[in-house]
Amino acid sequence: MTRLSPRNALRRAAGLLAAAGLLAVVPLAGAAAPARADEPPVFTLGGPAETGLQRYRAGGGPKPSGLGITVTAPSGEEGTGFAGRFTLTFDLSGVAGFADVAFDGAASGAETSDGGASGGGALGAGASGGGTAPDCEVTGAKAVCAGTGVRPGTHPVAALVVTAAAGGERGDSGTITVTGEAEGAAFTPFTTRVTVGGPDLVMEELPFRTELVPGDRQQAPITFANRGAGDAEGVLLTLRYTRGLDIPQRYSNCRYSEDDPGPSGVGQTTALCTVEGAFEAGEAYTLATPLTIEATERAYRDTFLYRIEEAGPPRPAPAAFERGDAAVLRAVPVTGPQNRAAGRTADPTPHDNQREADFRTENTADFAAYGDRVSGARGATVTADVGFRNVGPAWIGHLRSGEDVAVVDFTVPRGASVVAKPDRCRAVTAAGEYREDQRSPAPRYLCPTSPAVQDGEGLDLPFALRIEEVLIGAEGEVTVRAPSARAPVLPFDPAPANNTARLVLNAGDDGPSTPPTSDSGPDASPSGAPTTSAPGGGAAGTSGGSDPGTGSGHGGGLASTGSAARTVAGAAAVALTAGLALVAAARRRTGRHS
Repeated sequence: MTRLSPRNALRRAAGLLAAAGLLAVVPLAGAAAPARADEPPVFTLGGPAETGLQRYRAGGGPKPSGLGITVTAPSGEEGTGFAGRFTLTFDLSGVAGFADVAFDGAASGAETSDGGASGGGALGAGASGGGTAPDCEVTGAKAVCAGTGVRPGTHPVAALVVTAAAGGERGDSGTITVTGEAEGAAFTPFTTRVTVGGPDLVMEELPFRTELVPGDRQQAPITFANRGAGDAEGVLLTLRYTRGLDIPQRYSNCRYSEDDPGPSGVGQTTALCTVEGAFEAGEAYTLATPLTIEATERAYRDTFLYRIEEAGPPRPAPAAFERGDAAVLRAVPVTGPQNRAAGRTADPTPHDNQREADFRTENTADFAAYGDRVSGARGATVTADVGFRNVGPAWIGHLRSGEDVAVVDFTVPRGASVVAKPDRCRAVTAAGEYREDQRSPAPRYLCPTSPAVQDGEGLDLPFALRIEEVLIGAEGEVTVRAPSARAPVLPFDPAPANNTARLVLNAGDDGPSTPPTSDSGPDASPSGAPTTSAPGGGAAGTSGGSDPGTGSGHGGGLASTGSAARTVAGAAAVALTAGLALVAAARRRTGRHS
């Protein structure tokens, strides 16, 4: 039996369902239910509702079909994942006799030529739900896979390779059921149908213009073919596009959902369009009216996903989706050579159901840092709010690489020490280098962003500071820069002057008037265990000019010749006053003794 490479099968499953973390197809089995504090987490197993197999051909061997199984765990405030051991059980009895199933390249015991079961190995890395990859053991018509750890969100957890057996006939159909068990967690089971001679829908790739400017529009005449051996009764068209793109028309047979564009969210739109009709084997189809893709004023680096699959039985719409109110989106047959050519090739693997396009739009985003002014007596603890805002117009995302967009580089003012910091921030040395000690106060902190920063969003970073010594006008520096200190410039930011702001301690009503007069700094303060602090108040103040990529500390005050002169003059005045007082006291003592 010819089999798909297990490594490729797993890669395809992971790419299909993950696509850099944001482009995973909406789980067909629904979202995982949130768990209350006194209940175990509930994870939902999912995958395609139906998988079609090409008939077995003597001499040529069967064509394999990939079947990816996913697990969905509550994310955000509703769940933090699961770190324990779990097992998945696959009931393969429903496909015995007409289909062979492989785990990691080993045929399952659904039915083999000698009537026995063959073994299974470890699934490749990347197929797990966030921990170690499951190990699978196949016995007869059952497979048991054990793994560790489930991350929040939707992730591939197993990849199966299914082929029609020698005795399979067109129309043979059965199910594979997946159940899960874990101590301290529950799994919602999933059942998928496998059919010999079913439809095989293939999405054609569109020749988009990918270098754009805001306001550009182009048509998307989405075209797909049924290259299987059976007709498809209705299709489900999935469209997913990131924040900088838009499809202006909202069709009445589509349901739309827009993700929350929070500080760490992508802010993408998902459209699920159910197109009715019989889509015959060997035919190609295109939309009756092409879609229009627009690069908005927010566009910068954006992605558009378009996917086709058989609609299957009606499924309830997720609560977050709303139906459009425009015309009905329809698909019509393609005529001419394109249609005839599309029907000659058979490739039932699911990766060709989906295409993606990446766009680069010539645009900018202004990242503006903000600082604070706080005051306190010696020994007091105050909260300083620092951070930055993306003034726009573009949103910035590194969705393919997953790298952080920027980092906030915060240098602590002299005379203060950090006793509580945001969780995302890590302590470094004054030169910005690695610091093993993350509990005691440090002179400097680096706070990375997520891989996406929306327009109008940014980072708000509350730091709790203990006043170790009252130094009038002591300043710390807040800089938003690129993650690498060696290349700190933000390539998309046209206004670098506002990338730096100040945190000023005990400035007084008129702001800093004299530089700090002590050499003591945060490294001399007593240690304290950091905890996440609540945001505090304070008026934001900004100033620019310093180079954020030097890697040096900036905890000093105002290096001004005039300020230094005023300090010397003040000290002299104090000394003169003290001397006059001593002379007066001596004269009084002399008078009393005479």
